[in-house]
Amino acid sequence: MLTGGPLDVLTGDYLAELTMLILGRDRLKDPDLGYARTFLRQLEEGLGLAHERGVRIVTNAGGLHPAGLAAAVRALAAKVGVPVTVAHVEGDDLTARHEGALTANAYLGGAGITACLRAGADVVVTGRVTDAALVSGPAAWWFDWSAEDHDRLAGAVVAGHVLECGTQATGGNYSFFTAHDVRRPGFPLAEISPDGSAVITKHPGTGGVVSAGTVTAQLLYETQGPRYLGPDVTARLDTVRLTDDGPDRVRISGVRGEAPPPTLKVGVTRIGGWRNEVVFVLTGLDVEAKAELVRAQLADALEGVADARWTLARTDHADADTEETASALLRLVVRDPSPDRVGRALTSAAVELALGSYPGFHVTAPPGPAQPYGVFASTSVPATQVPHTAVLPNGTPLQIPTPLTAPSAPPEPTAPPAPPEPAALSASPGEPATPPAEPTEPATPPASPAFEARGSGGGAPEGVGGAAPAVSGAEPRDTGSGAGPRETVRAPLGRLAGARSGDKGGDANVGVWVATGPAWDWLRDTLTVELFRSLLPETRGLTVLRHELPGLRALNFTVTGILGDGVASGHRFDPQAKALGEWLRARHLDIPVHLLPPPEGTGT
Repeated sequence: MLTGGPLDVLTGDYLAELTMLILGRDRLKDPDLGYARTFLRQLEEGLGLAHERGVRIVTNAGGLHPAGLAAAVRALAAKVGVPVTVAHVEGDDLTARHEGALTANAYLGGAGITACLRAGADVVVTGRVTDAALVSGPAAWWFDWSAEDHDRLAGAVVAGHVLECGTQATGGNYSFFTAHDVRRPGFPLAEISPDGSAVITKHPGTGGVVSAGTVTAQLLYETQGPRYLGPDVTARLDTVRLTDDGPDRVRISGVRGEAPPPTLKVGVTRIGGWRNEVVFVLTGLDVEAKAELVRAQLADALEGVADARWTLARTDHADADTEETASALLRLVVRDPSPDRVGRALTSAAVELALGSYPGFHVTAPPGPAQPYGVFASTSVPATQVPHTAVLPNGTPLQIPTPLTAPSAPPEPTAPPAPPEPAALSASPGEPATPPAEPTEPATPPASPAFEARGSGGGAPEGVGGAAPAVSGAEPRDTGSGAGPRETVRAPLGRLAGARSGDKGGDANVGVWVATGPAWDWLRDTLTVELFRSLLPETRGLTVLRHELPGLRALNFTVTGILGDGVASGHRFDPQAKALGEWLRARHLDIPVHLLPPPEGTGT
């Protein structure tokens, strides 16, 4: 990022829910730790070049000990002979208020970063700030925004959300990856303008792609509804407008902001207990019977274990021409407050079945000891009770005032001033066959988030999804001919729609989008909560919320509790729900033929 083109601020997002748990365990071993040490190794290589080019560096790698990392950066700068000023942001650590917690940190906004940059800091280190604050904080410094510039701050927050996961905005983890060369995607950058609008792009000559699709995918990642709540501003995702601005350039505009909520999110991690697992390989015939035999043989050994979960993955194929493709996997995951009940005694009991169980008995790994696991939960705290503090380069602590919180009605957007040169900010550390959306006027924000929470369905039978249903109080949807519903074909949803999914604690989020207006009409009317549950049966019995984002031609689903206690507890095959969206795209339903892109190789 430092050598590939112009840059004003280089950002680095190092913190995730699992990272906080890991840093918490580091801090238990050594109170001087608790920050991301990999940042220092990266900084040693690039600090001199950043200083030479006048690039400011902003990172949340401070984790649980931002003051410690700031001191380490100063020591590194002295070692390599680079005269930089360093500041840090603190006040997020609320562990002492949560008895028994390993870590408890409030998600701070970007105002502390802004204050540090205004005081002349070359490097700003923070603890737990929101991922987007790494961009909105520098943008507010660059343009001298106030805390009441909600629309501008919201635009920068949206740009920060696009950048926060690096190459996920340039073709990484992208549903339509086969349409592009994404072997080495370049990192994204945002050219931010004074009205808060931004162009997402990447340095010339870098790999991957920036398109309306890649930006949409990241905008939908790990969000929960049209109002994207943050400590500085509430960004209205249902007002986002994406337009093509040239090759590998997508403009984000029209974002409206509202005052932030009066509370801050607090992420709390705890040591949840001990876990272990054994994976049995079942090959050839009678897979179900083999699995039942193992379960019965281990029943006594599992007596008294707090939580034991069996899953059978039928990865086997009939008449397979390799042993691996003839095999299924039976996975046992055990968790308990005591390491003794899920330690070697249990895994050894599993392996001791080797000569007296099903034919072809073997496991994927030898028995191992129990491992500690963590749990993540989120709560909230009044923003006024969190001492958001910027420690300036000269060591002076500066208390950051709490912004005015949400009024009863959202403010009207303000007119942007004439734009000077934009600021370029960067994140550090396949396209649909249909064309990107043509520029349109921003959608009028709904009065309240649209959502459904209906009962579970019974599958996706033939005939589901073909014709758009009538909409009460609205004009009938255009089916294209005026002669009734068009022809449908049974096909995977992913032929038409992209998706991206992820985790928020124990909840999963799935964003689904399409590229054209007619496809959006069909998706909005067809993919209800009922159908979503029938396509993904593992979500049945759970609370599922559905939110509409018309400006992005997208739906966002939140599945409450599907991940249990979060990624660190690791009871699911996909503990962070990263592939939940791809599973949804692989499910078949009836799709109108005229909406589907032509098959590859047809020449049309």
